Amino acid sequence: MTGVAGDDSRARRPRDYVIDGDWPQAGLADHHGAHVAQQLAVRLARAMAAQGWSAKRLGAVSGVNRQTIANVLAGAVWADLLTIANLERALGPLWPENGEPGRPAAAAPEIDGGP
Repeated sequence: MTGVAGDDSRARRPRDYVIDGDWPQAGLADHHGAHVAQQLAVRLARAMAAQGWSAKRLGAVSGVNRQTIANVLAGAVWADLLTIANLERALGPLWPENGEPGRPAAAAPEIDGGP
C-alpha cells in the first residue's frame, strides 16, 4: 500500500508516479495523492488558459511564487494548502472532486477509542 503513514511516498514527486505517457495527462501508479496532484495541475492549467494568464501574471495576482506555480503544473512538487488556497482565491475552485461529500473514497481504518 502506498500513501500511508511511515512510507516514503512524499519523498517522490507527483510526476514520479507516471507509468504511461506524459504529465499531467499520463497514466499513474495507484497513489491517491499523485492522482489528486495530477487533477490539480490539469485544473490549474485550464483556469490559467481561460484567464489568459502566465505563471508570472498568476503569481502577481495570487501572491504565489511563479516558480512554485510552474512546479505544480509540472508535477515537481506537492502543493501545500496555503498555495492552493491562494491560487483558488485568484482563479476559483481548483481542488479536484473526490466523490460525494461526506462519503470517503475508500474505507477508512477503524481507530480504537472511537465513538
